[in-house]
Amino acid sequence: MLKFLRKRAVASLISLVGLVVLVFFLSRMTGDPAVLFLPIDATEEMRNQFREMHGLNDPVLLQFWRYLGDLMQMDFGESLRKARPAIQVVTEAFAWTLQLALVTMSIVTGLAIVIGALAAYRGGLFDRIASILSLVGAAAPDFWIAIVGIVIFSVSLGWLPTSGTGSLGNWVLPIAVLFIRPFGLIVQVVRGSMISALSSAYVKTARAKGVRARPIIFLHALRNAMLPVITVIGDQAAALLNGAVIVETIFGFPGVGKLMIDSILQRDFNVILAAIMVTALAIFLMNLLIDVAYAMLDPRIRH
Repeated sequence: MLKFLRKRAVASLISLVGLVVLVFFLSRMTGDPAVLFLPIDATEEMRNQFREMHGLNDPVLLQFWRYLGDLMQMDFGESLRKARPAIQVVTEAFAWTLQLALVTMSIVTGLAIVIGALAAYRGGLFDRIASILSLVGAAAPDFWIAIVGIVIFSVSLGWLPTSGTGSLGNWVLPIAVLFIRPFGLIVQVVRGSMISALSSAYVKTARAKGVRARPIIFLHALRNAMLPVITVIGDQAAALLNGAVIVETIFGFPGVGKLMIDSILQRDFNVILAAIMVTALAIFLMNLLIDVAYAMLDPRIRH
């Protein structure tokens, strides 16, 4: 198991290094922060002073090596926009995204597994309704659902606020919008995997022995149907950790996705890089947990 995890960790570390290099040089191509942060009537001398203060006058390769040296000491630099350590700005925003992702995926995973398993076992009208609703949910774009939700529940009915995090009502629309797509995808995968598992010989034997429906579904069939389900759950959780950019922007949710967009527009390079690093590390840990779950469910994967 340790050898298996070590291989995964090395592969993820290589990807992380490549990501840092790519994002560093791409962020420098977005423009000059001195033009954005200083007033329109600022002189060229004032702009040069700003660049010199933040090390932006140096060649890009020198900036990169200096950034790598700071990174080795866990120094992510200072936010140009907020004049605070970039890592503090990112971790505060990431905490909001993490809460949103955990709540959403907890609800999605529980409901999707139960409904997908029951749809495969029962068939008939329940299966058709579950399939249609899950397909519609998986295909519906997030931004459209968010706009429709605001128009109906905020503008027309006045039930829910459109932005902020101060009350429970502020969380309802973002969670509902983020719920729909993962729910549809996971229900479809659970249903497909369960249909295959329920047609296996050991399930037929259990039915012939008179075993009740619940143990057949949740003890015999579901365990063997979980490998593809875990993959989809992990992918959807990683997508939420990556910052539900559209949803966070539409609802003004102070998560890491909205922070990335704001930082790119404002050319806050250190915050962009810190956000990418924190998010990439979170996704790396998520993938590692998925690999561990795989190895526990199927010992053949360890080898």
